[in-house]
Amino acid sequence: MNRMLVTGGMGFIGSNFIRYMLERYGDGGIFVINLDLLTYAGNPENLRDLASHPRYRFVHGDILDARLVGRLLAEEGVDTIVHFAAESHVDRSIADPQLFLKTNVLGTHTLLQEALKKGVKRFLHISTDEVYGSLGAKGSFTERTAARPNSPYSASKAASDFIVRAYGKTYGLPVIISRCSNNYGPYQHPEKLIPKTIIHAIRNRPVPLYGDGGNIRDWLHVRDHCAALDLILRKGTPGEVYNVGGNNERTNLDIVRMILGEMGKPESLIRFVDDRPGHDRRYAINARKLRKDTGWTPSIPLRDGLRQTIGWYADHPGWWEPLLEGDGA
Repeated sequence: MNRMLVTGGMGFIGSNFIRYMLERYGDGGIFVINLDLLTYAGNPENLRDLASHPRYRFVHGDILDARLVGRLLAEEGVDTIVHFAAESHVDRSIADPQLFLKTNVLGTHTLLQEALKKGVKRFLHISTDEVYGSLGAKGSFTERTAARPNSPYSASKAASDFIVRAYGKTYGLPVIISRCSNNYGPYQHPEKLIPKTIIHAIRNRPVPLYGDGGNIRDWLHVRDHCAALDLILRKGTPGEVYNVGGNNERTNLDIVRMILGEMGKPESLIRFVDDRPGHDRRYAINARKLRKDTGWTPSIPLRDGLRQTIGWYADHPGWWEPLLEGDGA
């Protein structure tokens, strides 16, 4: 794990991961090449301060460009790929499913083809618990849970998981798949629930909440996710799937109320809006396999993480204000 290609590294989780890895190994143990197309979710401001880091290089490009990907792998001597690049917002997938299929499925396949040609030693594919579908009131997703995606986004991620698995089984490419629960933390786009709630509350604007707010998610601070991915790269077994969860099941309404309470804002700001089609009711992750194989456990309690995240958005209006155009915030 010396020469790492990170795709989608200007996005929320990707940029936090690059920061984490360079902080931990950037004194000579690792070199990171960040390949990002800079769509709306890829923000150069996320890593502006690392532009001159001696162990980091940014490349503006598309994972669908096989020639570019192959050249980067060869020129940089890449031994590890960490694949974050994806369209990831469910609402946008409902409006334009073809874009999600193109990026998430064909883009992933392009990377796999070039990784196989160039002899990459580890390919970590970042997926999502949404591929499992929706749970009832009890139980949790394990790595053996069948994929039952309910949105174009989750269907495209499930398809990409399957092609990654196939390259491992058919061609022997050393692939690993991680499936994480809902992340939160700094640099998350304002379209997502937690930053949207924080920003609307800062601006004393109504906070929109789908349906009755009873949809349940398992929340994981992005820093804990990055620590898990580091361990998966170093200790995970090729061909395996690892669930990454925060053990923080809360309804969306609970999360919004917690944020408003921490900010001293009234719950009267909450505005219930029509639910979106195919909205999964409950996700819950069983991460025992990851703990057993790597020793990972989440370290940031939910309330502490929310408090830190609120503080970050309050301190960085210059980061999120340019992203609000057309958002209604």
